[in-house]
Amino acid sequence: MDLRLRGLRRPRRIIAAVAAVVVLAGAGTWTAVASDDAPPVHHADRVLAVNGVRLDTSYFTSGDSGRRPAVLLGHGFGGTKDDVREQAEDLAADGYAVLTWSARGFGRSTGKIGLNDPKGEVADVSQLIDWLAKQPQVQLDKAGDPRVGLAGASYGGAISLLAAGHDTRVDAIAPAITYWNLGDALFPDGVFKKLWTGILFNTGGGCARFEPALCAMYERVAESGTPDAAARALLQERSPSAVGDRIKVPTLLLQGQTDSLFPLAQSDAAEKAIRANGAPVDVDWIAGGHDGGDLEASRVQARVTSWFDRYLKDDKGADTGPAFRITRTGGVDSTDGAALLRGASDDTYPGLTAGDRSIALTGREQSFANPPGASPPAVSALPGLGGGGLSQLSSLGVGVSLDFPGQFAAFTSAPLTTDLRVTGSPTATLHVKSTSEDAVLFGKVYDVGPDGRQQVLPSQLVAPVRVEGTKAGKDVTLTLPAIDHEVDKGHRLRLVLASTDLGYASPAAPATYTVSLKGDLEVPTAAAVSTAAAPLPSWVWWLPLAGAGLALALLVTGRRRTATPAPDPELAEVPLQITDLSKKYAGGDRYSVRDLSFRVEKGQVLGLLGPNGAGKTTTLRMLMGLIRPDGGEIRVFGNAIRPGAPVLSRVGAFVEGAGFLPHLSGRQNLELYWQATGRPAEDAHLDEALEIAGLGDALARAVRTYSQGMRQRLAIAQAMLGLPDLLILDEPTNGLDPPQIREMREVMIRYAAAGRTVIVSSHLLAEVEQTCTHLVVMDRGRLVQAGPVGVIVGSGDTLLVGTATPVEEPLAEKVAALPGVASAVPTDDGLLVRLDADGSAQHLVAELVRLDVPVQSVGPHRRLEDAFLTLIGGSA
Repeated sequence: MDLRLRGLRRPRRIIAAVAAVVVLAGAGTWTAVASDDAPPVHHADRVLAVNGVRLDTSYFTSGDSGRRPAVLLGHGFGGTKDDVREQAEDLAADGYAVLTWSARGFGRSTGKIGLNDPKGEVADVSQLIDWLAKQPQVQLDKAGDPRVGLAGASYGGAISLLAAGHDTRVDAIAPAITYWNLGDALFPDGVFKKLWTGILFNTGGGCARFEPALCAMYERVAESGTPDAAARALLQERSPSAVGDRIKVPTLLLQGQTDSLFPLAQSDAAEKAIRANGAPVDVDWIAGGHDGGDLEASRVQARVTSWFDRYLKDDKGADTGPAFRITRTGGVDSTDGAALLRGASDDTYPGLTAGDRSIALTGREQSFANPPGASPPAVSALPGLGGGGLSQLSSLGVGVSLDFPGQFAAFTSAPLTTDLRVTGSPTATLHVKSTSEDAVLFGKVYDVGPDGRQQVLPSQLVAPVRVEGTKAGKDVTLTLPAIDHEVDKGHRLRLVLASTDLGYASPAAPATYTVSLKGDLEVPTAAAVSTAAAPLPSWVWWLPLAGAGLALALLVTGRRRTATPAPDPELAEVPLQITDLSKKYAGGDRYSVRDLSFRVEKGQVLGLLGPNGAGKTTTLRMLMGLIRPDGGEIRVFGNAIRPGAPVLSRVGAFVEGAGFLPHLSGRQNLELYWQATGRPAEDAHLDEALEIAGLGDALARAVRTYSQGMRQRLAIAQAMLGLPDLLILDEPTNGLDPPQIREMREVMIRYAAAGRTVIVSSHLLAEVEQTCTHLVVMDRGRLVQAGPVGVIVGSGDTLLVGTATPVEEPLAEKVAALPGVASAVPTDDGLLVRLDADGSAQHLVAELVRLDVPVQSVGPHRRLEDAFLTLIGGSA
């Protein structure tokens, strides 16, 4: 199982003499990877003898023989060096010498897993740095001291932090979704995180694959259910926190919001310690984590590269982004369960308690039970799924947590009078009494809907706490999980204290807990965090400031204007109104467009969909005044469209590509185009458009040397010269790679959010669903359906339950017989479950766990593709 830890070992400075690195595989195996715009990347596989073990490594370089900084990339727990090969190739193409390796006990590397033992994995990294210092491609700060950075996710992130604390030759690091104190992560507040710890040891290949001290520790704690002081000390000495006062290099901390293994508090502790040492530290809360969600790989990799450009290449012009960035979700894409993302930032990291606001809670003193054997346990998350089923449903506003009656206390606020953005860790003070010596509680804050029944647990996170000496009663300040969550006006906050949780070990002996409030719920708001997205690539960042019309040049040069109907004042603020539009080409046997009517409002991103021949492009060409309709009318901001209509100056378009003069540069083509419009040069916003193109030095090259993707990006920039109120894009992502497609998606969403309107025609249904707010579906020239995406797709009552193994028919029948389930049908991916009027995802998940269904993910089944095919039948 991929814990996204793939590479958890901590580097340490070697004080005693160590054995030299020996090359066991000769010169290794060399291959080359080429791209259109970069020199080929070469890589050599070698097995190195290091500190009594053999490490399987790969070394990546590109370009000439000059020296360049080096980067070590660590992998996640349970993985190998191959997991980071793509990132290594990209960094090599960007001018770095990159070394990857499989950590001890993984892949073809030998040795026992030491969870970053200072005498094991940490010492190995120092030996790898020694090896880099001897390579002719690597830049040296002095003899034996290469210019080197480290990066990696989870296990690989921890080794980055540890290397900086143990080896003074490390110059910059960029750890992601990792831990600061492994003891706190696996034994939070003295409570055993049993499911995640079990997954960790099983993913490593079983207890025998670990160092004996670790194996003995795990067996001891797993049997007792209670971590002892020796267990905590063993993990803490292998944690970055043990050398926190020695990490003094520029650090980019990327931490996951959907992460019950290494929550945001881990990076918060790291930020405080490293900043206290005087080093630059930026913090980035990404959408995904070990519990699933979007890991934002392309954006994160771009930011890591910029970080190294600044602090390894000493490029002071490199944009490393804001001191604090957070990705905020705006629903979930039903095609793949990925969250729809926005960005927010601040010039300083606010921490987890900035802008505390007091929320009064009500509720009497309450008593509840810790049941014998701590069973049945409450359900918050299902650790280790990775697919993000539960966290994605909570992003949708679907409550999937389950607390059993008689096993929890609840305290609830009044309905909120304004929207509330919670950013950080809420806190509450309680008085706790118990019939046992100790009490173990699980605190969580729910977002409760106006009806009082629907409640959502943000990111599916809970805070465990062990309270000792509770027979006589004790005041406890509970720090709840750090989250970023918008609570709507009219909703309530509910603080719940439960006695059990599926992911943790609770006392097996029965007990009764009594809890009362001692104050308000303190909620951090981090009000200084701006909702503007940041940092996207520069060509995306400038897009909301740019825009204009490609069609203007086609429409105002040499075309004779005809009399047009008077403007309609009632439509003056309506970007587009199409009424009974029809078009039949000469010699054609049918109408390309017939009796088409729809309306587009400000702020919308409208997707124009239909199979080939549906009439989409014909409609766009009529909208641009390039061809005349046979009947009907098009009005833009109340003005009827005719060739050369003045209102077309408010429209920008990219339809059927742009024609460029191949012998001129990209910049010259844009300048020439704008001159042809006759509009003032200052209205072009040319510099912003050049940033939008994102072509760098290629802007000075002749367009004939451009790849298809580069031409497409230049054409999009040309369409956005000026500031069009209505932007029309026909297949804008043709020729773009996946990261560029994602950036284009963000561009369109933000462009419309600024009060403008975007119409996009695309055959990529998943992109349309993630980007568009509204849809117009055409088939054979006619309107099939128009309306909001959610209405056309439909929220549906069907969930797809992904399972690790196929579900046999008898088990499916048991699921179908559950209360609230109308049907359950096995599929290749798991179970297709249709809920009836009384069903809910919350109770379904609990029952699936009870029936031992091997759940991997839970998500809505209906996709735009399903709706589209249903609407157009077989015509696609």
